[in-house]
Amino acid sequence: MREYLKYLKGDSVIWIIAILMLSFSLVTVYSFVPILIKIEGGSPFKYLYKHFIYVVLAFFSMYWMHMRNPKYFFKLAKFLYYLAIGLLLFTMFFGLKVNDAGRWIRVPFINLTFQSSDFAKLALILYLSRLLEVKKNKLDDWKEGVFPVFLPVFVICGLIVKDNFSTAAMLFAICIVLMYIGKVPLKKIALILMGVFLAGFFTILIHKAFPSANLLPRYQTWENRFVNHEAPQDALSNLQVSNSYLAISNGSLFGQGVGGGKLKEFIPEAYADFYYASFVEELGAIGAFFLVLLYLILLFRVFKIGLNSDKLFETYICVGIGMLICSQVSVNMLVCTGFFPVTGQNMPLLAMGGSALIMACVSIGITQSVARVKLNSIKESINKFE
Repeated sequence: MREYLKYLKGDSVIWIIAILMLSFSLVTVYSFVPILIKIEGGSPFKYLYKHFIYVVLAFFSMYWMHMRNPKYFFKLAKFLYYLAIGLLLFTMFFGLKVNDAGRWIRVPFINLTFQSSDFAKLALILYLSRLLEVKKNKLDDWKEGVFPVFLPVFVICGLIVKDNFSTAAMLFAICIVLMYIGKVPLKKIALILMGVFLAGFFTILIHKAFPSANLLPRYQTWENRFVNHEAPQDALSNLQVSNSYLAISNGSLFGQGVGGGKLKEFIPEAYADFYYASFVEELGAIGAFFLVLLYLILLFRVFKIGLNSDKLFETYICVGIGMLICSQVSVNMLVCTGFFPVTGQNMPLLAMGGSALIMACVSIGITQSVARVKLNSIKESINKFE
């Protein structure tokens, strides 16, 4: 392993965790797809092969990104932000719709789909990080500092929320934390939150008053999920959650063994949105403990890279990426264990899903580029001293 790691610069612990998770994802995806076979047909090898292609693309994306200099991310952040807006708008009008949600773009010629919000999340974190550094001396001023920093957050989250409330809410929360870390005054953040809350409240009122306008096409879905979560006795209306609970219970301490789970065959999205439930059923509480531990180590190393950087932009992007990965993991676990209403957040680096997997690896590649440049700088300083 040490011989191969010499080609992978940056934080070696992150590389080991990322490679370990990507490799293990091949095993779990093969094991967790029976429900998908029932719905769409095909064989496990079909989905394994497709996921393997994504894993290879994701790894090389991560490797390529980690060889770039972070200064290029600073320069490209604004372009990526506007590109994200374009992709979200295109998806809104021409994207593929599943369950009344238009989230996917079909890539021509290769017949693969891409979720534009996965790209938009990273693009917004990069652009917000750039703005927080550029505007660091103007954050006490609404016109020159606060509004220019908050507007991109409002635009991207506003475009996402129509079809994916959970992603928009999670991304908005991460951006608010980044703004706080970037020393946007707390009073101004509180006023922003109040304004967003009021805007959301009146939007819901208008939607209910004029349902024919279909202002929030997925509002009923959001409401049903919240109601079902608050009324767990209505198990038939939320069978996937009930099966998720049973799968976790069935896993017990040591699990049923890889491939031995039975309830995964009755949990929609067992390979993605309900990944944690399927994982616990087959690997048990001990496996779940090590899974959480790996993610915590990953989060710690990413934060450490950011805090060790001499540049604010690099610190912000590492903290933002760390929070993004951590929040997705947390939501997936909270949904599967019943602490959160059902929503669509999968497990980074493990669950089946092309764009989510690739963008997670791109994000980690960016943090590794920061670590690589920092290590090179330290080595140069040591060589000069000697």
